[in-house]
Order: sequence, then C-alpha cells, then structure tokens
Amino acid sequence: MKPSITDLWRWDGPLDRGTYAFWGILLAGLKYNIDRLIAASFGREWRPFSYLKPGLPGEDITHLVPATGLFYAILVAVALPFLWAGTVLTVRRLRTLELPPWLVVFFFLPVANLFFFLVLTLVPDRAPQLDAPQGPFRAWLDALVPESRIGSATLAVLVTGLLGVGLTLVAVNAAGEYGWGLFVGLPFLLGLNAALIHGWHAPRSLTSCLLAGAAAVGVLAAGLLAFAIEGIICLAMAAPIGLVLALLGATLGWTIQNCRIAPRTLPPAMVLLIVVLPLLMAAEARDTAPAPLIAVVTTVEVDAPPERVWEHVVAFSDLPPPESWIFELGVAYPVRARIDGRGVGAIRHCEFSTGPFVEPITAWEQPSRLAFDVIAQPRPMKELSPYTGIEAPHLDGFLRSERGQFLLTPLPGGRTKLEGTTWYRHRIWPSPYWQVWSDAIIHAIHERVLAHVKRLSEQP
Repeated sequence: MKPSITDLWRWDGPLDRGTYAFWGILLAGLKYNIDRLIAASFGREWRPFSYLKPGLPGEDITHLVPATGLFYAILVAVALPFLWAGTVLTVRRLRTLELPPWLVVFFFLPVANLFFFLVLTLVPDRAPQLDAPQGPFRAWLDALVPESRIGSATLAVLVTGLLGVGLTLVAVNAAGEYGWGLFVGLPFLLGLNAALIHGWHAPRSLTSCLLAGAAAVGVLAAGLLAFAIEGIICLAMAAPIGLVLALLGATLGWTIQNCRIAPRTLPPAMVLLIVVLPLLMAAEARDTAPAPLIAVVTTVEVDAPPERVWEHVVAFSDLPPPESWIFELGVAYPVRARIDGRGVGAIRHCEFSTGPFVEPITAWEQPSRLAFDVIAQPRPMKELSPYTGIEAPHLDGFLRSERGQFLLTPLPGGRTKLEGTTWYRHRIWPSPYWQVWSDAIIHAIHERVLAHVKRLSEQP
C-alpha cells in the first residue's frame, strides 16, 4: 500500500505497518521542526525532549508572563491538526490488526504512546499460516512458558520484575536520570510484557493480567529495597504512578492476547523493554532541558506587630521535636536558624535534621521583607530502609532550593501576615506528578517554621 495524502483524514480502509510508520515518522519530524521555528521566533531553544520538559532557566511555571503564555498557546494550536491525523492513522491501524478502536487512547499518553506506536509498527499485518513451521523463538517460548495459569503468571512476574530492577540500575547509576523512561516507560512496559507472557498459551482474564502487571511492579519495588537501591519512602511515592501505568500496560496486553496478533506481539514488546527503553533512558540523560522553577508559598497570621515578628524570622531558637508523620519517616526538617552579620551580605544558616542550608541575604528590608539565595543545602531526607546509609543518587542535587523569602505585611489590630516562599527545582520527571510530593513537603517545612515564629512572636 502506497502512502496517500488522504490517509491523514480518511477513516475507512486498512493501513499497513509501512504506511503507518511512514506517516508517523514524517509527521513527527515535521511537527518538531515547526515547533523549533516557533520557539526560535520567541528567542527560545526547542529540543526533542522539550515536549516532556518545557521551560527555560529562571522561568517560574507558576507565573508565566504574557509572551510565554502566547508561545505555549501557539504550540497547542499548531498541534491540533497533527493530533487529528495521528488519531485517524492509529484508528485505521488498529482496525487492520483487528484490535478495538478504543485503544487509540494510548496515543495520547506521553512516552507510553511512543511504545504503543512501535508495537503497532513492528507487529506484522498478516498472521502466519496454520501449517507454517514455527520459528525458533516461538518454539523456545512454548517450552519455557508454563501452560498453567499460575505457572505462566509466576514466570511473567519474575521475568519482568527482575528485568525492571536491572533497567532501574541502568537509569539511576549508568545514566544518572530519574525521568520519563524510568517512571512512565518502565512500568508501562512491565505491565504489557507481563500480560503477554501470562497469556502466551491461552487468553487469560483481565483480572489475572492486571494482577500480573501489578505484581511485576511489586517485584521491582522489593528488588530495589532488597538490593539497597531505594528506600521505603521513595518507593511509596513512586508507587501510585508506577502502579497505574503498569495496569494500563497490562490492559493493553490483555486486549492484544485476545486477538489474532498475540503471538506476533510479545517479541517486539520484549525488544522495546530490553533495547528501546534503555536507549530512551540514555537519550534522556543527555538532554539538557532545564527543570522548571517552582514557587511554594505558605501564609500564617501572627498576633504581633511586624517589628516583633521580624526578629524571630531572621533567626530563631531550637524548634520542638516534629509531630508531623512526614518528618518521622525521614524527611529533613528544620531545627534552628542563626545568622552571621546584619543586612545584605549576612549569612543565614538554617539547620535541618540532615545538615545546614547556607543562605546569603539578598534583601534586608526591615521589618517587611527578608530574601536570600541558597548556595548549599543538605540531603532532603534520610531513607527509611532495613539498611543504613543508602546512597540513592536522587538524594544529591535532584531537588534543589534556589532562593527564599519572608514577607511581613501589617494587619489591623497590630497583627502581621507572615508569608514564606521557597523557589526550587527538581530534576525528577514527570515534573507535575513529583511536584505534588515536593510541594507538600516544602509546605510542611514552611508550616513548621512559621508556626514556631508565630509562637515566639506571640509570647508576652
């Protein structure tokens, strides 16, 4: 079948894998270059990973200026016809493979859509004849995979889970990256492969496939904990996104195993897990896209005038032991603050349970505003683990505070609105997911400090 321009809007007719691959690669390349030209017209740089890691150094994603908002609005408008063409092509390709059209939803999942596209491209259009001789790989799988439901599920979970441990080591130690490949691509492919292995001899139930996908992620987590690669806190934070994506992958695998293309899908799916995913991780590690700058603001009202509150903001005595469960699990918490000098250029030391923050003062507007940069900071947590001294790479430099400030606003009745702000970056992706956790932790730190300042300021 030769590619035709009408392929981009026609819903009827089959679509072979060559035509699907042709249009997919061509449209992706065209879209990237158009976006690159748009970015250049705004004085910005655009790279392949900019779709996953947008932003510029110093750009606060919580407060976009009008020009930046216009830039992203144009990108969205340009993307609409490409989304339409991709949807049309994918639906036709699914119909050709006798797969349900609703699977087109995977086309809209970041990173997972790449592997979904590759699966639809690599799977042959036609099934082999019934009397055709089996290839050596399929004969080997026939002998390797148990025919029983429990046996095939056990093998699927162990193979995919242990492969996941190895791929995690590649990502965090060899590539030094906690990115989309690790937190999106890996669990999705674990679920997909677990379901396909489990259903190699006979179609299994959806529940059985979902349990296999979830168990594969469980084996991965247990392996990371057993080999002292990660601690309990980080595994718990990663569990929601990993489990959801593994279940999505298992759902795709269950759908495929009920169709005639099932025997032709497992080999490409294993290639994606063992070969393509590490390549994606390596490419992501070489990308230099900046992490977004994020502002976290916490406010408290103090029954004292700004002049009294100011002295306890600049430096404060020892805080009481933490009561929040998040600190009891090992997240670093503030202990005390002291300052060397007065005015701009003074050095503030905010001591945490894991070490001190070093904060040179950049604005000293007594008694209304104290601002500072952060030039050194301790580890964000002590990993909760059966072992001592876990050296997880994400504890060093992946979450970094850049600056902070205290803003004191007088209120009627001699009261003060005290506002604490921290600007930080984290190089763990997908950023929106991990921001939920990091914002919550920083809010908890703010609340601990502001409550202490409030308590000291309101004392007679």
